[in-house]
Amino acid sequence: MLDSYNYAKTERGITDPALREILEKSLSDCTDKLRHVLILPPDFTRYHSNAGRITWHIYDMLKDYCKIDIMPALGTHVPVTENEARTMFGSIPYERFIVHSFRDDVVKIGEVPSEFVRSVSEGMVDSPIDVEVNKRLLDHKYDLIISVGQVVPHEVVGMANRNKNIFVGCGGSAMISASHMLGAFYGLERIMGKDHTPVRDVFDYAEEHFLMDIPLKYILTVTTADENGINMHGLFIGRERSYFEAAVKLAQEKNLVLLEKPIRKCIVKLDELEFKSLWLGNKAVYRTRMAIADGGELIVLGRGLSRFGEDDEIDRLIRKYGYKGREYIIRCVNEDADLRGNLSAAAHLIHASSDGRFTITYCAPQIGETEIRNAGFKYADIDQIISKYDVNSLKDGYNTVNGEEIYYISNPALGLWADRSRF
Repeated sequence: MLDSYNYAKTERGITDPALREILEKSLSDCTDKLRHVLILPPDFTRYHSNAGRITWHIYDMLKDYCKIDIMPALGTHVPVTENEARTMFGSIPYERFIVHSFRDDVVKIGEVPSEFVRSVSEGMVDSPIDVEVNKRLLDHKYDLIISVGQVVPHEVVGMANRNKNIFVGCGGSAMISASHMLGAFYGLERIMGKDHTPVRDVFDYAEEHFLMDIPLKYILTVTTADENGINMHGLFIGRERSYFEAAVKLAQEKNLVLLEKPIRKCIVKLDELEFKSLWLGNKAVYRTRMAIADGGELIVLGRGLSRFGEDDEIDRLIRKYGYKGREYIIRCVNEDADLRGNLSAAAHLIHASSDGRFTITYCAPQIGETEIRNAGFKYADIDQIISKYDVNSLKDGYNTVNGEEIYYISNPALGLWADRSRF
């Protein structure tokens, strides 16, 4: 069910009518056979994936034939609100949405052995990893499970989506923590923008050994965005890994920006609707750290930021330990049980520090100067920064403002920026 399909257009992008036609073709042989379908799209933080539009089309095509449940792959993120659902998923009734709880709704289905973890991590990690997924994925009432998401550079797994949507987005705390710490120990600069990484190898092992008997299919997108909206350059439908590999290749062309020289000053704007926590906003750090020069400066404009973590416990841990460098966090993991018990938070604290190589200044008025500085960042008044660097007049990329060269990024979630010599 759900015929495999590979469609890539690297110019303007796939139009909505073309998208509908492709989805109709992929489902044409199975619509009258389906009774209950589960769709796993990303949450609102991946609005630009175009997964919301795809989910709406599938719902609209199938709603008269079968029952449809939609469970956003939240991971540790907060649930999608009704307003967010309406914005991202259109007219789908809100009661069709199920909230995934990474603490309470999961079951252990297996274990990735320590020998495998040791091998793929080059000896840096040698603990087994529990494989946990939301219990609904194992429910035999579903005769089709569709995972929808964007392939884009990612700091933990290398390139987001495919089975990351399952084992993190719909996974449990043990799997999320272990995979994030595996990536942090191995080094995110060795991972970002790559297909084969230790974390991806773990996810592939888990799918091959424990989930091949469920009716799972992937719909993968490659997108960019500009002033005219979302551009979908590629659509890849199927469970075979080759479709993911094709999407990775296209995403590396569309979402990876290699620079000929390191950036001295980088200004990143966080959309107020999309970025409400530093847990998400630190994409500004993850996605630019390989592009910023030693001694350089990153300024993050985060007017919509109101908290540190998406989850109350993670929020507490971020406030307690702060973004103070890899060695400090590893020492805290070894010494403090509360951080050792939440390794995804520890990994995040490692990822979002520059380890003193460049400065990070946050403009986050809802959080405030004291808490930002306590977390290990510098602070600046957002209105003063915008009065100097008017984001409405800046273009993505290099700009010259009053004789000063700066690099501007309007949305860090859509790419990875790197000095060519570092990638």
